[in-house]
Amino acid sequence: MNSVDRRDFLKHAVLASAVAGTAGFSINARGANERVILGLMGLRGRGSFLAPLAATRDDVELRYLADPDTNFFEARASAIEKNTGKRPTCMQDFRGMLDDPELDGILMATPDHWHALGTVWACQAGKDVYVEKPASHNIWEGQQMVKAARKFNRVVQMGTQNRSAEYCQKAYEHIHSKEFGEVHFVRVVNSKQHGNIGKKENKEVPPGVDYDMWLGPAPMRPFNENHFHYAWHWLWAYSGGDIINDGIHQIDIAHWMIDQPLPRKVCSAGGKYFFDDDQEAPDTHTVNWEFDKLAMVFEQTLWAPYMKKTPMEVRDLDMLPNWRFSGTRIEVYGTEQFMILGRHGGGWEVFDKDGNSVKVEHGYFERSNTEHLGNFIDCIRSREKPRADIEFGHRSTLLSHYGNIAYRTGRKLTIDPATEGFVNDDEANGYVKREYREPWVVPEIA
Repeated sequence: MNSVDRRDFLKHAVLASAVAGTAGFSINARGANERVILGLMGLRGRGSFLAPLAATRDDVELRYLADPDTNFFEARASAIEKNTGKRPTCMQDFRGMLDDPELDGILMATPDHWHALGTVWACQAGKDVYVEKPASHNIWEGQQMVKAARKFNRVVQMGTQNRSAEYCQKAYEHIHSKEFGEVHFVRVVNSKQHGNIGKKENKEVPPGVDYDMWLGPAPMRPFNENHFHYAWHWLWAYSGGDIINDGIHQIDIAHWMIDQPLPRKVCSAGGKYFFDDDQEAPDTHTVNWEFDKLAMVFEQTLWAPYMKKTPMEVRDLDMLPNWRFSGTRIEVYGTEQFMILGRHGGGWEVFDKDGNSVKVEHGYFERSNTEHLGNFIDCIRSREKPRADIEFGHRSTLLSHYGNIAYRTGRKLTIDPATEGFVNDDEANGYVKREYREPWVVPEIA
């Protein structure tokens, strides 16, 4: 479908979505014993994880694999065929799968700059969407994703799997108990040792890559390996650094735990203090969000070898991380008790006023991954909102966007809750939306 005319595609998509939207359920509503039919967009990174997770479910058929880079087709398709007996159809342009009237939903594991466009086009075509974190590349895109989900009656789930973790749900209940007291301060830590990506020269586009499609809404530029697979995380054109790549997991948990609307103000400090390479986002980053009667801070260092993610052997056993050197922890300060909470199966521990450990809950990471995807599939059938509905995902992603915009402008910003932008600050509001490259323009949803 490389030569599909965009106007014809959108005309077809809107017609299909009108049918779905009027009925209030999927064009092909699945019965309890029918398999849900899915396509995967993006085959590296999280895509390589989601593919077997979805394909090996008895209630799912993973029918399509899409990626601008054909070099991954054979390995991914063969692995699925070996495990399921059915070989998925591979394509560079994911819009080809949207033409299938039997397709129920899309699993989106693309770079961040594709999340909004892929989600909106899928919603317009009457398909549900599981979109990896973060929700969007910028504030305006997240708003269009929420509007598209609502307008076209789509299930749109963000891949923040901690929302499906039972231990996190129990943490929320404890934090909001009388026993814990009122919360006035939260610390979010995102520290680890991250690699240097070096400095690379532009080169020819590798064989098998549709580079125009890979760039999509991002500006056209010569091909460079540091603007391609994975390294794109650290460049503003495609993402927003580790606060939006990995830190979004802790930020989402923290925002969930405090159950607050948008912050009133935000400020940030930091810089590229350690790495001398092509990265643009800061390797050292602090953010302070001011809510009503509550402050939340984010602390990031990407060069600290003693700060660790929770080890895999801890995530699925009745163990807790070494909190002192836990690089992905959340600290919640109540007036009566103090909680340290770990993401991805890290569990949590509560301390009283004397520093005594008074309550412990263990987490199980693999279970939350399976249950998060399962929740999306269940919602395709039931038409209920998923646990990490796109509106929740958008609001948590906003906090990362706010932190980056405060960092890039270098000043404290006042947030306008009506627009989700900024009060009397043209420079800051200039980061709310990007300029789009035809024909890869995110539609504005009325």
